[in-house]
Order: sequence, then structure tokens, then C-alpha cells
Amino acid sequence: MLSDEELLRYSRQILLKQVDIDGQLRLKQSRVLIVGLGGLGSPVALYLAAAGVGELHLADFDTLDLTNLQRQIAHDTPSLGLHKVDSAMARLGALNPHVQLVPYRSGLDADSLDAAVERVDLVLDCTDNFGIREAVNAACVKAKKPLVSGAAIRLEGQLSVFDPRVETSPCYHCLYGHGSEAELTCSEAGVVGPLVGMVGSLQALEALKLLVGFGEPLIGRLLLIDALSSRFRELRVKRDPHCAVCGASHG
Repeated sequence: MLSDEELLRYSRQILLKQVDIDGQLRLKQSRVLIVGLGGLGSPVALYLAAAGVGELHLADFDTLDLTNLQRQIAHDTPSLGLHKVDSAMARLGALNPHVQLVPYRSGLDADSLDAAVERVDLVLDCTDNFGIREAVNAACVKAKKPLVSGAAIRLEGQLSVFDPRVETSPCYHCLYGHGSEAELTCSEAGVVGPLVGMVGSLQALEALKLLVGFGEPLIGRLLLIDALSSRFRELRVKRDPHCAVCGASHG
């Protein structure tokens, strides 16, 4: 059940008929894995913790440096040199002590990634590494866990939801195959801070929709954000029946 303090803390979203008490209880009972605690993972973790997701599993093997602070808002200057997982846990624990935090401070290999995905209800890909994205996608397809994937570079962002529980849903590999410009990192191409904040916030919103069960998630749709002109476009994405990850011969 929800305590009086929790009812007051979450009162503004409980007022929404799409959430209500039942939806808030679903959030409290949910477990979510966030892969990457940088520009995308920061707003994702902050908003999901604030919303009352019961367990946040935090995965990042990097330490915080000065160049991160322009966009990675879960961290601060006194945390420079700390592991990003530890910096984020301190911030999230201060924000909402009701949320249980599970750290993954080292890189996840195939077996440990599979195990980490199995433990949760939903995964958010907040990395800027194509190899990690592919591995996370494969683990989600294998475990039939929904994946909310976001990316931002330069002045362009994109977002989609891949849900193996939905027969018609594509997976990340259906869309990107064996590589794309997403292999570039922010350190190579640059990025503006509010853009990753926008994409991360939308990822958190998609996660809440999936966990509570309201609205229309971005399944089979790719949202493209042009920050230079403040325009949004949407592309339909179909499942590839011959996909090397989720195709019929691999299901």
C-alpha cells in the first residue's frame, strides 16, 4: 500500500485518471534498468525516481569528469572523479528515499547483461555506444522486456520504443542494422544540453506509460527531433521478418 507521505508526494500524478492509486501502486512495484547515467540517463533517472518507480537498477562503468556537467544533470561539481553510479545514487536517494537503488558499476558482459535484464520489467537505453545498444536490444528481445531507446547528437535527437511482447513491434536491430551515425559520440560531434534533457524526459514519459499502462507508446514509431528548428517528425518503423535478432528464425 501507499503511505500517507507517498500519497502526498505523488498527489499531482495520482490526480490523473490515467494513473490514479492503482497506477501509482504499479509504479511502486516496478523495477527498471537504466543503462547509462549521462546526458540521457540523468533526466530519466531523476524523473523515474521522482515518479515513485520502486526499484531503479543503475548501470554505468564511467567516472564523472568536468566535460560531463554541461548536460549530465544528475551530477554536480563536488562529485567530479566519482563513479557516475555513486554520484547518481546520492542524488536520487536525496530526491526520493522510497526508491530502492541497485548499482552496476562495471561493464556488463553477455551473461551479466542477460541476468540484469531478467530482473526488471523495463529497460531504458541511455548510452551513446552502438555495441552496447545492440547488446541491450538482444538481451531485451531474448527476455521479452520492453526497451525505451533514445539518442541525441549535435542538434538532433530520436526516440522509439521496442516491445518484444507486441508481435508487430520491431527491435532496435530492425531499425539500425549493423551500424549508423549513432556510432559517433558527443565527445566527437558535440551536443547541446537541453536536447539530451528533452530526449531523456521523453524516455521517462514512455517508461511511465508502459509501466502504468496508459496512452500510446512509441512502438513501431521513430520520433525525430530537430532542435535547430524546434520541429518534430515521426516515421513508421516495421518489424523486419528477416532480422538477425528478432526475426522469425531467431524467435
